[in-house]
Amino acid sequence: MMTDIIADSLTRIRNAAQRRLDVTTLLHANSVEAIVSILVNKGYLESYTVNEDGNKKTISVVIKYDENGRSMINEIKRISSPGRRIHKGKDEIKSFKNGYGTLVVSTSKGVLPNDEAYKLGVGGEVMCSVW
Repeated sequence: MMTDIIADSLTRIRNAAQRRLDVTTLLHANSVEAIVSILVNKGYLESYTVNEDGNKKTISVVIKYDENGRSMINEIKRISSPGRRIHKGKDEIKSFKNGYGTLVVSTSKGVLPNDEAYKLGVGGEVMCSVW
């Protein structure tokens, strides 16, 4: 039984990028789909599609590479875990890696990147970091 589907999804993306795969498949959850959507909007991933096979859903993610064949993701890390939740206020999530990275934050307004959460003036649980 898997206890942390977000950590599993981030590991699958990290491993696919290291092996230079074009596509990887993730198990579906609304939180995972929200994180992948943010990564696509920020330019770390190319695209994603939600596939439904009976009552089982998966997410197919297309990994994005630069012109030299390197992944756009330098590091992708799970911050908050089921055993240790990490919460930050709006002032603490203002910037990450001097604006080169992105924190994905679960707020009362939904799952948002750190810059949008700061603009809305909300803090929340820091789910993962990407740069």
